[in-house]
Amino acid sequence: MRLRLLTYNIHKGIGGVDRRYDPLRIAHVIARYDPDLVMLQEVDQHARRSNADRQVDLLGDFLGFRHRSYFPNVRIRSGGEYGNAILSRFPLTETSNIDVTVPPKKRRSILHGRYRIRFRETPGKHTRTLHVYNLHLGLSGIERKIQLRMFLESHPFVGLHHRTPIIVAGDFNDVWGTLGKKLLEPAGFQGSERPVKTFPAWGPIRPLDSIYVRGDIRLGHVYRARLRVATRASDHLPLIAEVEIE
Repeated sequence: MRLRLLTYNIHKGIGGVDRRYDPLRIAHVIARYDPDLVMLQEVDQHARRSNADRQVDLLGDFLGFRHRSYFPNVRIRSGGEYGNAILSRFPLTETSNIDVTVPPKKRRSILHGRYRIRFRETPGKHTRTLHVYNLHLGLSGIERKIQLRMFLESHPFVGLHHRTPIIVAGDFNDVWGTLGKKLLEPAGFQGSERPVKTFPAWGPIRPLDSIYVRGDIRLGHVYRARLRVATRASDHLPLIAEVEIE
């Protein structure tokens, strides 16, 4: 079964150049690629700077995603908070948040969602479980390595069968594009052959965002958005990948 994934640091819906709050720009960018699963970072909830919107629902309603998961990471002094979100076309059977904060650094976490995927290409009701991990790692190189090791030792990941389909995606803050190769690939994950540059959106020079898979799932074409509106909607470009679950 073929799926399309999209991971996107939406910068609270605030443009990286014009500093204008316009969540519909984010929604239009996502809609253009018609993904089945969307992993979002820096998603606001009840914050003054974003009209007190609960962005996971605002975007989910606009895009038609019934299945949603959201956990805040950081509280804002003026009120509200922001964190990670997953939007899915498939039923969510379980969700949890993995705290990977490295004190005294800013709070960071990995949002985990367990989904039941129904195969359209086969007769009957053949389904598989898919585990999705949406992460936003820290700004320090040492911090990011510690956080990925914390993930690799976390529950339920450590108990998953090696053939269980797993997706790990998000904002790795991976300046050089080598973090996943050093830590995830030795753990059985597959990433793109070459890092895809996604930051800054108006002239990308850094591969901060990544998508990795493990188990009975194959990673196909991985590419960044090239829409003109995407260069203004956030300070990151979304990263898109085609995958196939066996």
